[in-house]
Amino acid sequence: MKTIKDKQLLMAADIAGYYLKEAIKEHLEGKGWTITDIGVTDPDDPNPEMFHRIGLKVGAKIAEREFERAMIFCGTGMGIHIAASKCPHVHAAVCESVHSAKRAITGNGVNVLALGGHWIGHNMGIEIADIFVESELGTGYEWWPNFYEFHKLAYDEMEAFDYEEFKANGFELKHLGEVELAGCAKPSAAKD
Repeated sequence: MKTIKDKQLLMAADIAGYYLKEAIKEHLEGKGWTITDIGVTDPDDPNPEMFHRIGLKVGAKIAEREFERAMIFCGTGMGIHIAASKCPHVHAAVCESVHSAKRAITGNGVNVLALGGHWIGHNMGIEIADIFVESELGTGYEWWPNFYEFHKLAYDEMEAFDYEEFKANGFELKHLGEVELAGCAKPSAAKD
C-alpha cells in the first residue's frame, strides 16, 4: 500500500476541479510528496472524463488497498465524493474549510478528502491538504479524555458495516463494543 508515512498520495480531478488539484499537487510535490494523478491531466481535453467515473476509480484504489489516502476534486466536491463513497473501505468527506478538514481526519479518520474547485481558493486548498496529510485519527485539538476511543469505535463499526447483515438484523447495527461518552463537555480553557 502507498502510505502517508511514505509521502504517497492519490489525487484525481474532473475538469472543474483541475486547477485546484494542480495547485495542491504542485505544493505537495514541492514538499517531497509523490502524487499519483488518475484524473483529468489536460484542461484542454475536448472530452474529459466525468466526475463520477473518476470518483469510482479513486474509491476502487482505496478499496483495493493500493493507496492509504486520496484527495479528489470536482466543481463542488459533492459528486466525486458520492461516487468514491460507493466503494468499500472509503471514508470520504467534502470539506470547505481548514477546520472541517482537520476534524474530518482527526475525528472521523477520513481517507478520501473531496474539495470543490468552484468554492475553494488555492491558498485555502493548500492549507487543507497540509492538514489532511499531517493529521491522523485521534490527533489534534480534541479535549475529551476518550476522544480517540469513541471515534475509533465509530470508524471500526463503519468499516465492518454490511448492509445485508444490517437489514437482516432489523436495521440494528451490530455493536463492536461500547465507549462511554463522558467528559466531552468543552472546558472553558479548551481551544478550537
